[in-house]
Amino acid sequence: MRKGRHLSRSLTMVLIAFFLLVVLLPLGKMMLFLLTTDVGKITSSDRFLTGLRNSLTATLVATLLSVSLAMVLAWFLERSAITHKGLWSTIFLVPMLIPSISHGTGLVILFGRNGLLTNLLHLQGSIYGFWGIVLGSVLYSFPVAFLMISDILRFEDYTPYEAASVLGIPQIKQTLAIFIPYIRKPMIAVVFAVFTQVITDYGVPLMVGGQYTTLPVIMYQDVIGMLEFGKGSVIGLVLLVPAVLAFIVDSLNRDRASSSFTPRPFVKKEGKGTLLMARAICVLSALFILLPIIAFVVLSFAKKYPVNMSFTLQNIERAFSMNAGKNLVNSLVIAVIVSCIGTCMAFVSAYLTVRLKTPATRILHLFSIVTLAIPGIVLGLSFVLFFKGTFLMGTLTILILVNFMHFFASPYLMMYNTLGKINPNLEDVGQTLGISRLAIIVDVIIPQSKSTLIEMGTYFFVNSMMTISAVSFLATSRTQPLALMIPMFEAQMLLECTGVVSLMILMINLGVKGLVAMTKKQLEKR
Repeated sequence: MRKGRHLSRSLTMVLIAFFLLVVLLPLGKMMLFLLTTDVGKITSSDRFLTGLRNSLTATLVATLLSVSLAMVLAWFLERSAITHKGLWSTIFLVPMLIPSISHGTGLVILFGRNGLLTNLLHLQGSIYGFWGIVLGSVLYSFPVAFLMISDILRFEDYTPYEAASVLGIPQIKQTLAIFIPYIRKPMIAVVFAVFTQVITDYGVPLMVGGQYTTLPVIMYQDVIGMLEFGKGSVIGLVLLVPAVLAFIVDSLNRDRASSSFTPRPFVKKEGKGTLLMARAICVLSALFILLPIIAFVVLSFAKKYPVNMSFTLQNIERAFSMNAGKNLVNSLVIAVIVSCIGTCMAFVSAYLTVRLKTPATRILHLFSIVTLAIPGIVLGLSFVLFFKGTFLMGTLTILILVNFMHFFASPYLMMYNTLGKINPNLEDVGQTLGISRLAIIVDVIIPQSKSTLIEMGTYFFVNSMMTISAVSFLATSRTQPLALMIPMFEAQMLLECTGVVSLMILMINLGVKGLVAMTKKQLEKR
């Protein structure tokens, strides 16, 4: 047992050193870059101030709309007796399976100057600018809010409401006295999470922003186009602020309730008016979500948008002739390796922090969740500055590493929460019976955690397939992931090929999600 404790301590120190090397030191390098940069000149420039104002304005409006839509849909699915809830939930989560820039592509195809709906309905105005960013950002961010709010509503206890009804307390007072206090803290975390996701995204503004420039787009253009790392570091630091605030709020509001508590489920509302409204809003929301996706699917097989919309497979051939096949392989290699190594490392880190309560494991826990506070575009820039000139630059390894760190925190927390619900005395009982810690892990803990392990691997894979923010500054023509071809094709006005790439990513991620769902069903039957 003493040997096991020594191995655990060694693993903890190795992991802490790893996080120092690949997260904190690169961020420190980015901060040091500010010492040689005229920060005042950059932050007082008209371009920076305009970008900051645009980012804040568009993000605030998009966050309000996104959270409101998510709240309405989550309430209908969790509180009403609407049928086909699984189907609705699946549709509402589809936007999470494609890059944010694909949502922008879909909006351009629908509402651009020669958009399908623009021409069909003879619409005036343009999707480019403020409202284009807002609509695209809502599409991109609301699934996260929907997931979070659905969990909040699902685990609310009905008992206080039942008691209030027996006492004759009106519905409005029940809402003010019970529901609002219950949901207030979690909703603050939801708002910060959505706000951070929107303000740090450059995919949607790059496609539909037009002249309405936001800070992430300025950062992308200046670093990629002009190699102005000083300006990129300043903007990266600014974008880090809301992410750090969101991280602090989430940490303070994280539910620490006992897992032994089982809430009493709500009585589903079955009134005809409620069900009619629920169906109408779900249908309209599904159309809002699916239309941009359907648009780039149609575009993928259109001969020449918008003049000739006849069916063709030439766009697929053209995309593959421009290295789509090679880049798809790059993406799959990155996603598979990140998924396998990330799941193993997240499990080990979570096991150490949950089962071994030492000062070192507390530090490891902090390091494991710190990437929640680092936007992908900031992490990517910090990697460029820190690893520039090393053997890692220009290789798939650094893309694997940045994706691994970008998405590590959420799978880690999945396993952290799962292990927290497993009997903490298993290892002590095993020691008494002469069973090693490793045998307990392999024969008991992993089988009890297999569902979470599958979800962790899926999370790593899906996000690695579609991310563009963390890898934009690190990819070369040889190592380019498939998702980065979308802005490249858009710059060359090959919108049909952007549709092909978006469709490829969507189909792969849908396939993985479907395979995982079937696997989990088989595991539940055993």
